[in-house]
Amino acid sequence: MEKHFVPKADREYTKADFQSDQMVKWCPGCGDHAILAALLATFPKTGYKKENVCMVSGIGCSSRIPYYVDTYGFHSIHGRACAIATGVKLANPTLSVWVNMGDGDSMAIGGNHLIHAVRRNQDLNITIFNNEIYGLTKGQYSPTTKFGQVTKTSPFGTIDYPFNPGELVMGAQGTFFARTLDCVPALSTECMTRAAKHDGCSVVEVLQNCVIFNDKAHAAITDRAVRDDRTIVLEHGKPMLFGKNKEKGLRFNGRQLEVVTLGENGITIDDIMVHHEDTEDTGIHQMLAHMGGPVAGSDEVLPVALGVIRNVKKVSYTQLYEEQMEEQMANGKYKCVDDLLNSGDTWEV
Repeated sequence: MEKHFVPKADREYTKADFQSDQMVKWCPGCGDHAILAALLATFPKTGYKKENVCMVSGIGCSSRIPYYVDTYGFHSIHGRACAIATGVKLANPTLSVWVNMGDGDSMAIGGNHLIHAVRRNQDLNITIFNNEIYGLTKGQYSPTTKFGQVTKTSPFGTIDYPFNPGELVMGAQGTFFARTLDCVPALSTECMTRAAKHDGCSVVEVLQNCVIFNDKAHAAITDRAVRDDRTIVLEHGKPMLFGKNKEKGLRFNGRQLEVVTLGENGITIDDIMVHHEDTEDTGIHQMLAHMGGPVAGSDEVLPVALGVIRNVKKVSYTQLYEEQMEEQMANGKYKCVDDLLNSGDTWEV
């Protein structure tokens, strides 16, 4: 049985309670502004004491977050945010620890730490700011940059195949993954709130815009004219419908997901898959995380899945660690460091 270590607040907070007095230094129009707003709106909804919230970041534009949130924070080093956050959580399990990283910070130099934080199910709330570019260092391609894209470090087009953060989480047997858009703050706040209340490692990917070095990176799905047809917001226990009038849906044809239209070729609501975020097997969740491109052997394009894709229960590393320490303190032969130092072979000089 999972248990929360973070104490509840004895009063209600507002967004303003978590907003620091520091000037926000991001480019006008940067998606980071919207993500910060969503985070500030999330914290009061968690019900946790303000003193028990800790922000940990790596290096990059996204990593300025700790300055702008009036909580404890740690602006750490490139790629090491998950490792440092793990130490923070294990040293003080009463903290709600938030990790903020960009796509380069999390998927490149920090990729190994991210994988193992997810694999261990360490009780961290990880937010990945995915603008598909290195913004702080002025426009180099990142592990999530689209194949063939011309950047400052790929003048003839990148020949790297990009990472999909959702698929990475599924491959590491992650217990929580959600995806949202910076331009839909209500969905971002909902995903982050649910992530905070998840026992274990939660990962929220925010598809965001970098107006300077990768403008309109996600325009193919974020533009209002096409968003309804190219994205699908998943809801647990509900049919996977999308489109301006919810006239389209997803069906599993025995081999892969496909798009169908209600009323065509005898398709009814009963043919549409129902989303189950709590299914332990990662198969369907992996398919949903992967969506966003053409269907094999078809001209149809699968929509990008948004919302909570995966949310399963599994005892967190934090709880297992605390239980192990309690057991050793109660029944182990070493009660303090002196006991350990004076055990085994010792000698005097």
